[in-house]
Amino acid sequence: MPTYIVLMHWTDQGVKAAADSVNRYRQAKAMFEPAGAVFKGIWWTTGRYDIVTVVEAPDEETISVSLLQLAGAGNIRTESFRAFTEDEAEQLFSHLR
Repeated sequence: MPTYIVLMHWTDQGVKAAADSVNRYRQAKAMFEPAGAVFKGIWWTTGRYDIVTVVEAPDEETISVSLLQLAGAGNIRTESFRAFTEDEAEQLFSHLR
């Protein structure tokens, strides 16, 4: 299943409710699973991003809809990109030969 790195920024609303962040993650996890998206890891971070996650989803549409629903609650804004495993990268780069 494709893997996505998701970088998150808290909105002003999200910062005000930071104490609820772990519970919001658990709710998001429950919301993603019926769509086939699975959180593989989450980290609350310092610096440029507030939260970094690794999510597996069956396709771009699933991850996009899931992240839009999550951001729609108003607590975060997301930036995501596709990540490739070593085997996937080897397959991808084999087309360059």
